Amino acid sequence: MAVSSIILAGGRATRMGGVDKGLVVLQQEALTAHVIARLKSQVDEIFISANREIETYKTFGYPVLQDANADFIGPLAGFFLGLQNAQYDYVLTVPCDSPLLPLDLAERLLSGMSASGADIAVASSDENSHPVFCLMKKSVLPSLLAYIERGERKVSAWQKSQQLVEVDFSDCSEAFTNLNTFDDLADLELKLNKT
Repeated sequence: MAVSSIILAGGRATRMGGVDKGLVVLQQEALTAHVIARLKSQVDEIFISANREIETYKTFGYPVLQDANADFIGPLAGFFLGLQNAQYDYVLTVPCDSPLLPLDLAERLLSGMSASGADIAVASSDENSHPVFCLMKKSVLPSLLAYIERGERKVSAWQKSQQLVEVDFSDCSEAFTNLNTFDDLADLELKLNKT
């Protein structure tokens, strides 16, 4: 089954002083480069959703999509761009700040979606949902557009309004480590240097 994907790099990174989080360096590489390295063998198409540093993001070698909405609407903007531009019927979203994402993320979400007949599959681990690690059928686009146009912004609330399945990744919960602060980054750098 062919899958398109979009890396969500359009956030404000307020807890990192507003830096462009996808370009923050971990082990001599931008976080986005780490995500691409883990994603590219899983999917058939990659986009990057970004609102700043567009030329820098283009150097990763994938199309960069910008949010057309002037109001900052968060991850749903990236979801919308992915669904709107995807060549394939399934769209995987991942954040730019989770450099350890599972190498079988797409496969397991697809399997969970197929088994349940859902339209959206979301990763979870240790009883926590990870809404931005999400696989969607393109058919949910009209529903998402209507939700955004109503002024709604909460990712999980929209997902729960659809046929949703959560897929358990508790066997690799560390894969969902996301780097919200420079302390998080330093901790992960230290951990990776020890391995």
